[in-house]
Amino acid sequence: MTETPDFIDIQAFDALAEETGISIVFVDARSREVAAANNNSICRHLNPSKEFSAACARFCGIAFEKAAEAGGRIGFECHAGLECRAVLVRDPNKPLVAIVGRTFTKADNYRKATTRAIAGDWKEHSPADLFENVLLTGSSAVLDQTAIKLESQIAEAAASASGQAGKADRPETQPAAVATHTPEPAESRNEAFAVAFAPADPQQESGDGSEKASKTGDHNVAEARAWRSFFGSLLKTDYPKAAYSILEFLAHHYGFTALVWLESKDDRFENTVNFGDLKGRRVRLGIAPDDARLLEAAQNNMPLQLGERSKQDSAAEARIMQMFPISIGGQISAAIAILDPVDGDAIKRQIVRMCQSVAPQLEILRLRSEIAHGETLSTAVRRFSESLKRIDTDDLWLNLTQNAAEMLRAERASLLIYDDKSESLEIKAIVGSPGFPMQGEVGGRVSKIVFAKNETVAVSDVTRTGLPPAPAERRYKTGSFLSCPVTLSGRTIGVINFTDRAAGEPFDKGALEMFGAIAPQLAVAIDRASLKERAHEFEQLSVTDPLTGLLNRRYIEERVMEEIKRSNRHGFPMSFMMLDVDRFKTYNDQFGHPAGDEALKIVGSVIRDTLRGADVAARFGGEEFSILLPQTTGVEAAAIAERIRANIESAHFPHRKVTVSIGIASCSDDLCTAATIVSAADKALYRAKEQGRNKVLVYENMHLAPAEQQSIK
Repeated sequence: MTETPDFIDIQAFDALAEETGISIVFVDARSREVAAANNNSICRHLNPSKEFSAACARFCGIAFEKAAEAGGRIGFECHAGLECRAVLVRDPNKPLVAIVGRTFTKADNYRKATTRAIAGDWKEHSPADLFENVLLTGSSAVLDQTAIKLESQIAEAAASASGQAGKADRPETQPAAVATHTPEPAESRNEAFAVAFAPADPQQESGDGSEKASKTGDHNVAEARAWRSFFGSLLKTDYPKAAYSILEFLAHHYGFTALVWLESKDDRFENTVNFGDLKGRRVRLGIAPDDARLLEAAQNNMPLQLGERSKQDSAAEARIMQMFPISIGGQISAAIAILDPVDGDAIKRQIVRMCQSVAPQLEILRLRSEIAHGETLSTAVRRFSESLKRIDTDDLWLNLTQNAAEMLRAERASLLIYDDKSESLEIKAIVGSPGFPMQGEVGGRVSKIVFAKNETVAVSDVTRTGLPPAPAERRYKTGSFLSCPVTLSGRTIGVINFTDRAAGEPFDKGALEMFGAIAPQLAVAIDRASLKERAHEFEQLSVTDPLTGLLNRRYIEERVMEEIKRSNRHGFPMSFMMLDVDRFKTYNDQFGHPAGDEALKIVGSVIRDTLRGADVAARFGGEEFSILLPQTTGVEAAAIAERIRANIESAHFPHRKVTVSIGIASCSDDLCTAATIVSAADKALYRAKEQGRNKVLVYENMHLAPAEQQSIK
C-alpha cells in the first residue's frame, strides 16, 4: 500500500472530517485509497464491488489525473449522486489527491439512493450496511470551505516539513500539521454537518475584562464540546428517540418546560413527541409545512412566532409559540415548537443553528427507518405471495385467512365474501375461534359498515367506540381489532377481520401498512377462489384451462377490461404480454400430440412459478399464453418477460429444448381499450418471431432497430 507523505498527519485530518461531517480520502496516482477519514458507507461498499467498481473508477478513480490536469482543486458529482472536491497534494515522491466530501447535497440524490437501495440496482447490497454512515450536507459551501482549508494546511505542512518554516513557529511536540478548527462566520458554520458552537455570552460581548473573557472562553469550549458530543450521539439511536433526545437536550440546556416535536406528514404537521408540560396533550396548528411564512422564517434563520388560541377569557392567558423549522434540501421535514418564553435573538439563533445541524442526521435516521420498513414490507409481500402458491385447494378459504392472519400477527380472523344472490356477506372462514358457527352475524357488527363504505377500521380499544360489546362466549383477549375491505379493480368483494393481536398489542398504522402491502395478492387469490366456486356451480363456465391449470381466455379478457378501466380512472400503470411457443407445430409433428401437451404443461408451470402473486396468467389458445400485469410499467414487464423467456429456455423438456417469443404492450393514451392492448401485444409477439424467435419485444420499441431492442431487454 502506498504511504502518505511524512508531512501529512492523518489523525489531524480525521479530526477535520469528523468536525465537518464529511469524508476526506487520500488516493494515490494509481487510483488506490491510502487513507480515509469518515468515509461514506455507500462508497465503502460500492467502490470495491464487482458491479460498481468501474463506475466509481470514472470519478474518484481519475480524481488525481483530473486534478493534476487542472493544476489544483476540482469538483465533481459521482454516479451515486455524491458531491466531491479533489485537492492535489503536491509531493514529488508520493503524489496524492485528497477527495473531500463524498456527501449528498441534493435532496433528490439521496432520495434516488434510497430507491436504488430498496428496489433498484443496489438492492443486492444490504441497505443497513449501505446507509450505516451515509453523509448529507446542507449545501456545497461546506465542501468548498473544507477543501480550501485542507489545501492551505497541506501547503503549510509541506513547507514546514521542507524547512521553509522555522522551528519556532511550531513546538517540537506538536504534529507537523494539525487540522484545528478556526471559528468561522455563523453563515458558514451553519452549513456544517455537526457544527460546534456555544451559546453567546453577553458579558463577553460587552468587554468586561480579560479575566472574565477568559473564563467565558473556557465555558464556551466546554459548551461546544457538549453540543458536539450530543450531535455525535444522535446517529447511534433511531428517529423517534433522536427527536425526544433533542427536546430533552433543549429543556436541560435552556430550562424549557413545554416543547413539541412536529412531524411533516401528508401536507400537515402532526405532533409525534410532547415534552414536559405538554405530555399527553394534542397540539393543533393552523399552518402547513409549505406555508410561506414558515419557509421565510427558515430562510431568515429565525423561528416563526405564533399566538396560542386560549380558551380563557383573558388574552393574557394565551402563550406565544416559537416554531423552529428543520429542513433538508429546501423542504421542511419537521419542526420544534416551544411554548416557553425564548429570551433574546441570540438564543433563537442558537436553536436555529442546532436545527440546521441536526437536520442531516435526522434525515439519515429517517432514511434508515424507511429502508428497514421497506425491507420488512417487501419481505412480507414475498412471503405472502409464496404462501399463496402453496395453498391447499381443498381448504382454500381457510388457508387464505390463516395466511393473512399470520402476516398481521393476529390469533383470530374471519373472512366474509359478498354473495350476489343473497346480496349479503357470507362467512367463508374463521380462524382461531373453534366452535363458531359458519353462518349468522360473525363480524356483522362492523363488517357491513366497512363493506358499505369501503373504508378500513382500526380500533385500539372497542370499549371507547360506543359499539355494542361482543358476546361473552367469544372470549376476546383484547379490545383491539382491524376490519379491512377487500377490493379488486375498484370493486369491493369482501371484508376480512383480525382480532387478538400477538402479545396483546393494538392494531396500529404498521398493521394497516402491512395489510395494504398484501391486499393486492389477497384480492386476486380471493377472486380466483370465488371464480372456482362459481365454476363448480356452473360447469359450463369454466375459468381454468384443464391442461395447464392456468386460467382461460374468457377470464383473462374480462380481467383485462377491468384493469384497463382501473388504469384509465386512477392513472395506474398496467401491462399485458402475449407468449407463443416457438416452432410448436414441428414439436407436435415430430414427437406426437401427447408430448406436445406435456410441453405446454411445463411451459404453464414455469410461467406460474415465475410470476408474482398479483399477476394473472392464462392459456389464450393452442400454444399461445397471455399474462396480465396490474400496476406494472413497460420496463418492469420487460424484465419479468425476460425472466420467463430465460426460465423456459433453461427448463428440462423430455425431447428437445423449447423456447418462446413474447410481445408486451402497456396501457397508454393510445392503448386504452382491451382490444387495442391485446392487439398491440400480439403485433409485438409476431415481430419478435420474425426477428428470430426466443425474444422479448415491447410494442412501443418496435420502431427501433433489432440491436437497440436487444439492449432494452
